Amino acid sequence: MTVTYRSAGVDIEKGERVAATAARLARQTLRPEVVSGIGGFGAAFRLPKGYRRPLIVTATDGVGTKLAIATMAGRHETVGIDLVAMNVNDILTLGAEPVAFLDYFVTERLDPAVAEQVLRGIAAGCKQAGCALVGGETAEHPGCMKPEEYDLAGFVVGVVEERKLVDGRRIRRGDAIIGLASSGLHSNGFSLVRHVLFERAALTLETQLPELSRPLVDELLEPTRIYVRTVRALPKEEIHGMAHITGGGLVENVPRMFPRHLAARIARGSWPVPPIFTVLARLGPVEEEEMLRTFNMGIGFVLVVRATRADGVLAALRRRRVPAWVIGEVIDRRPGEPQVQFV
Repeated sequence: MTVTYRSAGVDIEKGERVAATAARLARQTLRPEVVSGIGGFGAAFRLPKGYRRPLIVTATDGVGTKLAIATMAGRHETVGIDLVAMNVNDILTLGAEPVAFLDYFVTERLDPAVAEQVLRGIAAGCKQAGCALVGGETAEHPGCMKPEEYDLAGFVVGVVEERKLVDGRRIRRGDAIIGLASSGLHSNGFSLVRHVLFERAALTLETQLPELSRPLVDELLEPTRIYVRTVRALPKEEIHGMAHITGGGLVENVPRMFPRHLAARIARGSWPVPPIFTVLARLGPVEEEEMLRTFNMGIGFVLVVRATRADGVLAALRRRRVPAWVIGEVIDRRPGEPQVQFV
């Protein structure tokens, strides 16, 4: 009896079905700069009009073990939005406009229904960010993963005018630090989340905790907020530095935009911490220091602006319905001091 690729664990017909869905969804996100069709060996696009000295900005990221929650719940669309958010928010810190996005989906055995949910989320995220889904890869790895497992990676290409590049060099002592609200956990710290909630506290996805206004599964799968349109609407000359608060929290991500001779003084209590973080700290228990260096604690993106412009920036953010607060200031850093100091 002969063997086939299908008998070895790879179903080409299912792959073709998913590819057709991906192409249909990708066409809904296309920008006028995209000159190649969907399904080729690569994607070609022109740089957007209006750039005189454009710089190309790239990033790659994934969703991490939040995927395990999606698999437990059988709900996969929101992690597609997460995938886009984790990438476009990263290049936004340089002031870049996201132009093109690609995804990589790998699984032990392809389930078209799952893949199509993820792809719908990716397309939705691209629409939110204003970038085109120009390609991707769907792969089956039989024998290399557990059944029903899958992993995601995303890749984004953006562009920024060279003179408008935001790289932290304009940050000065006395500048204000503005925190933009996260939508919740975003896509980081889920290994600790799962350990606390499901292993130590023995909760289920359907648990309704008194601190939360909705079932636990809805809280955990809330997609990462995409800040692109909100932040790009602000005058670039107002912004001295930006940070995407991902793994490592404020402790590790704020210093990535700072010169070494400066530090951030962050005021505890200057923003409302969402209840999910209080729940995790209580049920762990997890100490405050560990919470601060693992989770975003309610701040998903940070701007550094001149102190005299902080009120205007806050007003502009709130007009776009993104809650934001002055959470600290830039100070001089002495040798040996941390670059983020909580007071």
